[in-house]
Amino acid sequence: MKYQVTIKKSAAKELESLPKKVLVSVTQSIAGLSDNPRPQGCKKLKGQTDSLWRIRIGDYRVVYQIEDVIKIVDVKRVGHRKDIYD
Repeated sequence: MKYQVTIKKSAAKELESLPKKVLVSVTQSIAGLSDNPRPQGCKKLKGQTDSLWRIRIGDYRVVYQIEDVIKIVDVKRVGHRKDIYD
């Protein structure tokens, strides 16, 4: 019951601009979403029109949307916690 992980173009750019030491753990966490789109510690974001979730990797966040019916995890934003929620 794997999910397909898609990454929005703007999120891919944000991913490329991450520091190298963070990039590895963030990409591993994103890859892990295909097996478990709601890992331990994930949170549903409030106040959003579409149901967005986020996972923490240290000071960095990955914001994504889960489409359970068609088994897709769509990564919307990747970035430092101070920049991610605006």
